Amino acid sequence: MSLERLKQRIQPRLHRLYGSRAAECLERVVTLAARYAPKLPARKTAWDERDVALITYADQVRCPAAVPLRCQQRFLADAGLEPLLSTIHLLPFFPYSSDDGFSVIDYRQVDPGVGDWPDVAALGEQYELMFDLVLNHVSRQSAWFRGYVEGREPYTRYFIEVDPAEDVSTVVRPRSLPLLTPVETSRGTRHVWTTFSDDQIDLNFAEPEVLLEMLDVLLCYLRQGARIIRLDAIAYLYKRLGTPCIHLPETHEVVKLMRDLVDELAPGAILLTETNVPHEENISYFGTGDEAHMVYQFALAPLLLEALLSGDATLLARWLAGLAPPPPGCTVLNFTASHDGVGVRPLEGLMPPERFDRFLAAVQARGGHVSTKRNADGTDSPYELNIAYFSALSDPDQANPSMQVRRFLAGQAIMLALRGMPAVYFHSLVGTPNDAEGVRATGRARSINRRKFTREQLDAMLASGSPQARVLDGYRAMVAARIAQPAFHPDGEQQVVELPDPGLLGFGRTSPDRRQRILVLLNASDRPQRVEVGRLTGAAPRRNLLDPAGHPADPFPLASFQTAWLELA
Repeated sequence: MSLERLKQRIQPRLHRLYGSRAAECLERVVTLAARYAPKLPARKTAWDERDVALITYADQVRCPAAVPLRCQQRFLADAGLEPLLSTIHLLPFFPYSSDDGFSVIDYRQVDPGVGDWPDVAALGEQYELMFDLVLNHVSRQSAWFRGYVEGREPYTRYFIEVDPAEDVSTVVRPRSLPLLTPVETSRGTRHVWTTFSDDQIDLNFAEPEVLLEMLDVLLCYLRQGARIIRLDAIAYLYKRLGTPCIHLPETHEVVKLMRDLVDELAPGAILLTETNVPHEENISYFGTGDEAHMVYQFALAPLLLEALLSGDATLLARWLAGLAPPPPGCTVLNFTASHDGVGVRPLEGLMPPERFDRFLAAVQARGGHVSTKRNADGTDSPYELNIAYFSALSDPDQANPSMQVRRFLAGQAIMLALRGMPAVYFHSLVGTPNDAEGVRATGRARSINRRKFTREQLDAMLASGSPQARVLDGYRAMVAARIAQPAFHPDGEQQVVELPDPGLLGFGRTSPDRRQRILVLLNASDRPQRVEVGRLTGAAPRRNLLDPAGHPADPFPLASFQTAWLELA
């Protein structure tokens, strides 16, 4: 690590952010880097086909004999998942006041209800770790916000005060809630910026002290073993009245500065941006390859779900065919479900309005909810769908659980096969259905997909023969097959193939050394189909990696809601 090279990289960024205050900030960043550099662990420097992440809460599984972090680790081992998963994304495991962890009270402490830093380190002995850096906002119960309320420096500069008479109609909103929240302080009533809720107070990144705090937290997480740092809600980071306050140049500059710091101090660590927005806005966080190492593939979840519900994969195929490869040294994180709902902003410009309306109705018919955002004209429009992905693929009358399992696993097999790194939400791994009771208990639609278990409850749900057991068995087999295929390397080439029926999707994957080719096929319809593999690819199917005992014919038959991974001769 070269401190001089780091200074040269970040000095112009700090100048663009802070002008005349940049010089002092630069020296403090370099001092911070010098303090952490000797403490940061060595790590693997590249991703490969064996990288599969699990998204989970630290207290996802509880048992009487161990803290939740240890209890979940034991479950993963007992379920035979240790050799299959490379990475655990621990959703925020810090003391918090709301939003299941995303209203952080103290960034540097582990919530004692889930364990402690040694328990996190024990998990890191088996898996690579991903932590959330919740940097847009902080809990109103945090020491920082208490200092603001009491009028103590530097905390009076940590938050954004706005006169409620100001016009904020141009600000892009992800919620249908007030943007400003009145707070009683030692200086009287102040109105502070709250993008997401009145318990999540936005931080003021126009103040260098805030940036320095967050760079310290970033390096603290790398010191504690994180390989991937997820930059939560990063799109809204910097605010300037009179602008949309989303994707501002200053926000991109902060991400680039963090990239500089990570690349110099912790080569191999990965910055992942979370921006639930239309695709072109989302991938802007790659920059020119100098910003995020990885971005979420947000359009995948709604497009794949809609294809499986409608039986028509044409929109999904068209979108995949139009994807450009990420810049060198960058990749995408593919997922279908997470702690949040299925975002629908990524569908803007991709789905006709009448088809979108049918999609929303299909999700609601399966017990889902539609959450909204506030528009500039004061109206509300859909922002995300709140539903368990497994329940989203059920029959509304719940008459055929076997078909539900089949359709669900077919979609997950597509996600696992796409170019990029796959991430599996815990509830997808075990096929958790909608938690309607959780929604009633909390009054929050997102609780439908955030259920937590005792080990006893989880074992009972996964009893032999249950739909959930069949999902877990199917997932285990798919991941075991996936991590053995060089063609599924995140950097392996991907090419969509044209198929004659709208219910069919096909794409090829080629290993970076070009020694393995796999044709991935999906029948999203409810009727059998046949695909002429040799005519499409110029090669015969050698084996179906999802059915290794079989001998694939050509034309290859696809049952309804079946995915195949055909290794080509």
